[in-house]
Amino acid sequence: MNLRSKLSNPYLVFTIIYLFMIVVAFFLDSPYEILNGLKNIILTPDILITDYIEIGGVGATLVNAALTSLICTFILIKLKIKANGSTIIALWLMTGFSFFGKNLLNIWPIMIGVALFARYQKQPLLNYSLVMMLSTTLAPTSSQLSFVSDNIFVSLACGSILGIFIGFILSPIATHCISAHGGFNLYNIGFASGLLATLVMSAFRSFGINFEARLIWDKDNTLILSILLIIICIYLIIIGFYIGNNNINNLKSLVKHPGRLVSDFYILYGGTAYINMGLVGIFSTLYISILGSDINGPIIAGIMTIMGFGAFGKHLKNIIPVMLGATLAAIIYPEPVYSPSLSLAILFSTCLAPISGKFGYKIGILAGILHVFLVMNVGYLHGGLNLYNNGLAGGLVAMILIPLITTFKKDVKKDEV
Repeated sequence: MNLRSKLSNPYLVFTIIYLFMIVVAFFLDSPYEILNGLKNIILTPDILITDYIEIGGVGATLVNAALTSLICTFILIKLKIKANGSTIIALWLMTGFSFFGKNLLNIWPIMIGVALFARYQKQPLLNYSLVMMLSTTLAPTSSQLSFVSDNIFVSLACGSILGIFIGFILSPIATHCISAHGGFNLYNIGFASGLLATLVMSAFRSFGINFEARLIWDKDNTLILSILLIIICIYLIIIGFYIGNNNINNLKSLVKHPGRLVSDFYILYGGTAYINMGLVGIFSTLYISILGSDINGPIIAGIMTIMGFGAFGKHLKNIIPVMLGATLAAIIYPEPVYSPSLSLAILFSTCLAPISGKFGYKIGILAGILHVFLVMNVGYLHGGLNLYNNGLAGGLVAMILIPLITTFKKDVKKDEV
């Protein structure tokens, strides 16, 4: 098998990135610093916003992200799941959010819960593998409860049981949520998880359990992390040109897609999807840097989420209007546009890229504006337990906006939505 054939396997392409991250980690920090940092990451509650780079250092965070991603890659290979756009986003969200919120310990209860649901349904686990990985957005629910008691064994048991239960019931909720927003919110699991986390947090508050909002935000590693992101993006672009066919024409066709669920760019265009991932990654990194934001764990999660969906619905044509709208809203918001919450909202607002792709840039800008207004206020509902907070806000925006568009926009037929 020649090199080109080997690199046609996304699992190998991404494994090279994960191994690269580990190598970089040991260049930046000593083994002791990395091990100590991993311990701090695992033993720290993870509700929004908890930047692992600030908690454990750059090296430990890179190792945490690489190892959790390698574990998920191994699971996908073991289950003999052929790579496609949806497996790519599952891996990239796991990688990105392992910079803030997901770690080697807290992902397991949720994943076990989904696995038990698959057994309850008497279906193979491969049918639920993607939900199993994406549902780890609620990993902080498990880890947060693990730190509420002085008795560590009782706390871990309670946290694990809650995590397993949440994983068990999330799949059917997510399946039905997609009809609520009509596929115009790419973060469907985030929407479903936000609703479930709101219910869980409401129950906690009823018993007097509340979690204080937190903001742990690294400001000291922007340069090295920016370089790391750009290198990964350039690598993907090179791989895409190397293994892809008819790339320029494919890119022209790709950007004509609205991006509405399900838009699998990898299945449709093969290696060209890597080029798109690299392009949206470079654009997002430069855009957020121009706004003056720090590049750290949460920001990397936002950029890597955009990159992952570069294989499954996002491209420059449909994300730019939404990001511009989100930026306009951020400018008039009382906080600075480069503040943590607004920076993340601008990046994650691209969950509504299909609205821009389907209805044009003006509606896309409006969607971005509404997203920021909403996302800045929904975090309280779930108390920071849902890492994909913007998925909840995006789902609500789509639920409100799509009916209005189909009612008042004359050139849109309702049966097309």
